[in-house]
Amino acid sequence: MDRITNFYERMATLQGNMAAVIPFNSHTDKLVAMDFTEKNDRWQEAVVNNVQLFSENVQQVLQKANARYGIGGYLEYRSIYARSRVFDGTEPRRIHLGIDVWGEAGTPVMAPIAGTVHSYAFNHAYGDYGATIILQHQIEELPFYILYGHLAFKSLQNITEGQYIEQGENFAWLGVAEENGYWPPHLHFQLMLNMEGYKGDYPGVCAAHQLTHYAQNCPNPDVILQMQRYAMVDF
Repeated sequence: MDRITNFYERMATLQGNMAAVIPFNSHTDKLVAMDFTEKNDRWQEAVVNNVQLFSENVQQVLQKANARYGIGGYLEYRSIYARSRVFDGTEPRRIHLGIDVWGEAGTPVMAPIAGTVHSYAFNHAYGDYGATIILQHQIEELPFYILYGHLAFKSLQNITEGQYIEQGENFAWLGVAEENGYWPPHLHFQLMLNMEGYKGDYPGVCAAHQLTHYAQNCPNPDVILQMQRYAMVDF
């Protein structure tokens, strides 16, 4: 059995026993599925290159759907990454490896299962993660990691590598643009089976020729997030 299949099988045994990552009541809160592919002409260059206008458009989508959060993005091809040199290269990186949850700055972020702080950093380049925390978890002999990007800077205060984080503990918050890499407030939630030497960072977007590798190392985060099943509204 390969490691990603093993991971999915182990996570299946934990369904129903994990804490929420952000405050969300599936009975009362509404989610809108947000599409950042080229087929959605809302996200024109003039919009995504202006942080305030970008943020206003995200809020308009949420308000129109009467939704508390927007969600989506795993393995989605997004031209919006052209807004930042962070994603440049011989082949530009455009395929998103995590799930984004779009909401209000200051939204609490909790640990779905207990773990320890692997590393953290302020990745401050325009378009990068901003404040970032990576937690390490262990299910029997299987280690894995969760990256939380675009956090509030206060999330990095009073945190240390190796620090124990309890299941359900509020250890971070969504950040404003100046703290989160100059994006509308949202959480980038990503799983990694191997950190491949990274600390406080890990690629959240890959080029097409890298997809096979990263899809094997970065499982679908909804196996833990458990929210996309409720995103019944599209726009």
